[in-house]
Amino acid sequence: MSIAAPFDPASLVFNDAGLIPCIAQDQASGEVLMMAWMNADAVARTLETGRVTYWSRSRQSFWVKGETSGHLQELVDLRVDCDRDCLLALVRQTGAACHTNRRTCFYTAVRNGEEHELMKPME
Repeated sequence: MSIAAPFDPASLVFNDAGLIPCIAQDQASGEVLMMAWMNADAVARTLETGRVTYWSRSRQSFWVKGETSGHLQELVDLRVDCDRDCLLALVRQTGAACHTNRRTCFYTAVRNGEEHELMKPME
């Protein structure tokens, strides 16, 4: 069952830097792809354009995923967690989500006190 109500971005809980974490998940496979930060304007741009837009803390600028790499994230659904302090973007991912050219940023597992690389960069 779905209950519809107008979305008010001001109802989101941003941290002291004005940011909220956003987890990107592949809508078809359920694979967790990455986590990045959004500010209120990035949330608005993502909803307006359908292209996932993050806030780059290092560059202090907007970052439209795939704008330079071609590894696009098309928004399918944006979800807000129960505390309203984290977002989940269900996306259609084209190519790599990680800047290391891997499908996901979560390519390292810690098992029995050792790190294991689960995937190589895409070719």
